[in-house]
Formats: sequence, structure tokens, C-alpha cells
Amino acid sequence: MELLNLSVLSGPAILFPENPFYQLLLLILITLGGVLITVSVHLIPVGGAPAAMAQATGVGTGTTQLAAGAGLTGLLVAVSVYVLSGSGLICVLLGGIGSTIMISIVMLISNIGYIYGVGVPPASGKASRDPITKDRQDTYVSKGTEGHGIPTAAFISGAAGGIIGGIGGSLIFVVLLKASGLSGDDAAAILPISVILSIALFFVNAVIASYNIGGTIEGFYDPKFRKVSKAAAVSAVITLICGILCLYTMIQFGGFGLMAG
Repeated sequence: MELLNLSVLSGPAILFPENPFYQLLLLILITLGGVLITVSVHLIPVGGAPAAMAQATGVGTGTTQLAAGAGLTGLLVAVSVYVLSGSGLICVLLGGIGSTIMISIVMLISNIGYIYGVGVPPASGKASRDPITKDRQDTYVSKGTEGHGIPTAAFISGAAGGIIGGIGGSLIFVVLLKASGLSGDDAAAILPISVILSIALFFVNAVIASYNIGGTIEGFYDPKFRKVSKAAAVSAVITLICGILCLYTMIQFGGFGLMAG
């Protein structure tokens, strides 16, 4: 019944890391974080090289690069907040906020470049009307292109993807750090290991989503978004396997820290 009082995200762990039920809970949370990352990548509008030439809707960069940039920003915020406050719950929430601020700034600056630099309006090539504002889109799409810029629906989708991905990455970081069973200065000593493993899991899930998308995507209204369930299932399996290895690593480092103490 002690498991019912377990709080993984706030304060120190009240069960020893060797407890199998505690390890199972941590593994489930890591898997959840991985799935959130994969889903978030499908929400971020990415146009790749065509978007860099204003020939496709979205930010002109690769799916994995853009998702990783937002996720790592959120993870940086999460680590900073954890060092200052020690609260895992606040760390996860602010990690999501930091990530969505980053991706929103990127989309805003991109739109400024498209509108005032290239001279094209933000318009979707996948929807005749904006799913949110209901504004006409197809009449503003230049001939020979698949849209350009980041319209309202794509912008909101990207912001949502940023906060979901940031929460997922920050959740993995906090859970891995808690898995060591250490606190205070001992936890600070192995914090870099938790960060490295979190980054690794983030890239793994970002690549899974990138392969599933197979090119460009505008957000939640894009037809490719319907494939997100398949990517989420693959992500759950892969993150589960990688999560076992990561948990084992953190528990071993935690044991070394306790012996050193």
C-alpha cells in the first residue's frame, strides 16, 4: 500500500530503487515521455528544404533538427529549474513551457522572413481553409508551391507540439534522476548522466517520428498526422527497451554514489 503514496515527480523517492514496483512505475513514465516526444514531432510544422525556398508550408529545416532544438531547450530549462528548486513537477511543467517558447519564436521569425523578406503570405497547401480561423488558403498559395510560411493553424499546432515534447523530455530527465535514489550533492554528481540519457532518448523518438512523417508536415490537420498512432506504438516499444537500459545505468550509478557516501 506504500506504493499509493509514491510521488516520483515531487520530492525525493520514498521507495528504494531496488523495489520492482517502483522500477516498473519509473519505466512506465519513461515510456510515456518517449511517446509524448514522438507525438509532439508530428505537431510541429516542418517544410524542410522546400520551405527554406518558400515552396512548402512550415519552418525551413529538418524534422529531427527542429524537434530536437525545441526539446533540448526545454530540457535545458528543466535541468536549470531542478537545480534551483529540486521539484520534479515544476521542472517538467517549465520544461514544456521553455520548449514551446523556443519553437514559437522560431516560427515567428520564420514568418517575418517569409512575409517581409520573400514577400509571400503564410498559406497552407494542405487545406483550402485554415482549420482554426477558417480563412481561405488556396487562393494565396503561389503556383508551383505547396504553400509557404506558417499559417495560424500550423503555428498553434507547433506551439502545442513544443509544450508536449518539452514535457516528455523533461519527464524522462526527472524520472532517470529519481531512479538513482540519490539526493542533494550526490544527485548533482550524476545529473549529467541523466541529461545525456534524456537527450539520447529524445533523439531516438524524434528520428522515429521523422521516418514516419517521411518529409514535410504542417501539423494536426495534415493528412500525414493520421499515421501518428503507428509511430506512437513503435515509440512505446523502443522507449521501453531503451528505458530498461537507462534505468539500469542510473540505478548502478546511484549504487556507486551510495557506496561512495
